[in-house]
Amino acid sequence: MLLVDDHAMVRHGLRCTLEVYPSIEVVGEASDGEEAVACVAKVQPTVVVIDIIMPKMDGIAATRLIKTQYPQIAIVGLTRDLNDYTSYSMKKAGAFEVVDKKKAVVELYDALERAVADIRR
Repeated sequence: MLLVDDHAMVRHGLRCTLEVYPSIEVVGEASDGEEAVACVAKVQPTVVVIDIIMPKMDGIAATRLIKTQYPQIAIVGLTRDLNDYTSYSMKKAGAFEVVDKKKAVVELYDALERAVADIRR
């Protein structure tokens, strides 16, 4: 899994939360969409967890680029401001699901499992 968020503390918290699951391995981190696109090419993750609002390139644009080049990669969006427009935009760009950051500790693992199951169909 690749973790993408412009805040190092959020990436660290996600890593600590998710790495307790034996099926999760974090293979890389990026701090913006441009880094995410470059990192995907290098590490070829199964899943990308990506923040939507970031500098340089937001999560929507990065998701669109990643899914165009690597359609087999599952993407789960993260946002602190979950609304219908944000969710719609991320899903239209190719994200499997969007999770509210406030609920990520509880909901993110299940969203990742569903995303991986979907791409393996």
